[in-house]
Amino acid sequence: MNHCRQSTITHMLRIDASARQARSLSRMLGDLFIERWQQAEPDAPLIRRDVGIEPPPAISEDWIAAAFTPADERTEAQHAALSLSNTLIDELEQAHVVVITTPMYNYGMPAALKAWVDQVVRINRTFTFDLARGDRPLEPILGGKQLVLLTSSGEFGFGAGQFNEQAGHLLPHLRSVAGYLGAQNIHHVGIEYQEFGDDRFEASKAQAKTQVVALAAALCTD
Repeated sequence: MNHCRQSTITHMLRIDASARQARSLSRMLGDLFIERWQQAEPDAPLIRRDVGIEPPPAISEDWIAAAFTPADERTEAQHAALSLSNTLIDELEQAHVVVITTPMYNYGMPAALKAWVDQVVRINRTFTFDLARGDRPLEPILGGKQLVLLTSSGEFGFGAGQFNEQAGHLLPHLRSVAGYLGAQNIHHVGIEYQEFGDDRFEASKAQAKTQVVALAAALCTD
């Protein structure tokens, strides 16, 4: 058995976003990645947040007001409004590796995953805002994390220069918010052709499994 060469124990956060369970391809890739990592680092702590099964609520006007109120000035109701957000951010802060497994729904991320993103990308917790910075006033607070994106899509050709590139909003969106999740290094493995169910799908699935195993090994020995 290979052992992880990390000098410290790796804390992992896994976010699952598929509404499916047993038949989910993205969950299957997540299972494989975590299995291979834990074979190499059995003591690695893992927090699992299944937003596909238990989606966070969408943010509200009260949530926004609470987030923009200084912590020492918040009412009891405002603290309550941010309670789940605080928990989700605490989970994110602990992680060295963040694994997000998600399908592409309607060319973008599932609503449950977007709700999680909205809960954790929060002023003075995961980013600061200062107009003195000019046209880029937002600055991430967290850093040093690896972000692993394991995806599935019913169609295909969403990569750079491919015919569906303009329709693929899942990965560009996640890459845009990655900095606010504390991730500078982003790794992606995806399965395509699911709705076609032909040889191309089987080949894509097999290739993704091979890539996930290799990715787990590479990150664990980095």
